[in-house]
Amino acid sequence: MKRCEVLIVGAGPTGLVLALWLSKQGVSVRIIDKTIGPGTTSRALAVQARTLELYRQLDLTTAILERGHKVSAANLWVKGEAAARLPFNTIGSTFTPYPFLHMYPQDEHEQLLIERLQTFTVEVERETELLGFNQDAQGISAQLRHADGLEEHCEASYLAGCDGASSTVRKALGIDFPGGTYQQVFYVADVQATGPALNGELHVDLDEADFLAVFPLADSGRARLIGTVRDERAQHPEQLRFEDVSQRAIDHLNVQVQQVNWFSTYRVHHRVAQHFCRQRAFLLGDAAHIHSPAGGQGMNTGIGDAINLAWKLASVLRGEAQASVLDSYEVERSAFAQRLVSTTDQVFNFVTADGRLAALLRTRLAPRLLPRLLGFKSAREFLFRTVSQIALNYRYMPLSSGDAGHILGGDRLPWVAVDGRDNYSGLNRICWQVQVYGAVSASLVQWCSGRGIPVDVFIWSPAHQAAGLMRDAVYLIRPDTYIALAWSNAGAEVLENYFNEHGLRY
Repeated sequence: MKRCEVLIVGAGPTGLVLALWLSKQGVSVRIIDKTIGPGTTSRALAVQARTLELYRQLDLTTAILERGHKVSAANLWVKGEAAARLPFNTIGSTFTPYPFLHMYPQDEHEQLLIERLQTFTVEVERETELLGFNQDAQGISAQLRHADGLEEHCEASYLAGCDGASSTVRKALGIDFPGGTYQQVFYVADVQATGPALNGELHVDLDEADFLAVFPLADSGRARLIGTVRDERAQHPEQLRFEDVSQRAIDHLNVQVQQVNWFSTYRVHHRVAQHFCRQRAFLLGDAAHIHSPAGGQGMNTGIGDAINLAWKLASVLRGEAQASVLDSYEVERSAFAQRLVSTTDQVFNFVTADGRLAALLRTRLAPRLLPRLLGFKSAREFLFRTVSQIALNYRYMPLSSGDAGHILGGDRLPWVAVDGRDNYSGLNRICWQVQVYGAVSASLVQWCSGRGIPVDVFIWSPAHQAAGLMRDAVYLIRPDTYIALAWSNAGAEVLENYFNEHGLRY
């Protein structure tokens, strides 16, 4: 019988990031997957700015930027006519060090994570299936079956279900997965092509009922086409061929396809689990929430789940937090998942809704209104912050306290660069830490030093004020880089009270 601290079921990006983050913190993990190996084709492409920021803790960001493709702008077309352009690089340059959309196919992404996990001597246990499990106050008792048919008993302190939309873990827990299925059939094609839309930018075309998106990839002339069909062709998606859907790309975006590397169809669901945890078992990624691919949010949200849960599990297992801190995982991530599914649902319904009025709005009014709307700086910034997930926050939640300036506990720390130094360099550390912009009291520094909490002090500048920070305020930052406590002129007693009230140790 093998024992580990955390048994992870599912070796997609969510499970792999959870395993990597925990391993880096010295937590013993096992990660199993019933497939024979990593997928060679994938639908997920986009790595959002917030994920790139968080990946700095795992030393992954540079490798991903070297291997993928930066998309600096998105273009909206309506029935082949240009309607609007969104230049990410200018809109987001003051918000994040990564003001772009990064394309990195999921299969390549997974392989990188697997390679990094191997540096911690952790291997994905392939063709290994979770048959069932029991849990009590002491831990998890799981039954596994290997490719040769042999069964194994595994003991763990916690179980993480990262096993997708048909999650065995979720079903075993008896957790409902309410929602529905879109009537449209999605298709995805990996192609070699030429044409104006193969200029390294993202292109989305709308018409009366369906949409088509052209996602550029790193190789010259290679792109991923993603679209929908809803007419009689959707009745038998298994019979669809690329030739059945390719005319749209040719007619509207002048995409000339030389070679189709692969083509597949799938249906999309929109569901959120009623609970994200039960006792010692947790649901993450598609096991907890699935939605339309609009906005490239799915994989990034699963990775966010993993990082949110990982620091809490590591803290509890090291005796640095009471088990009750794990309750905040569901509170924080479920709220975001509900908003995400609602938002992507609304966007998707807008671009694909039936009826003459919907078609009129989409093909006649939208081309006129969108350029005007995106002419407002605030609208462009709102859209970028939302899609990039840098607007995601945990305000008014159990682990979030205080406010200072325009920053509240639970916010992402605003990124600020002054004279070649930014305030994110210290966030590469996985630990509790404090940032102060201006003057800091000697007693606070002494208190933090005695508890191994780093303190970074920045010379106050107008850039900090513009970002919403307050002079001389104290910002206590969680191991996942979100602000736990924001307080003006906080002393050591404020930090002491925060840790005590939330069952945390340093």
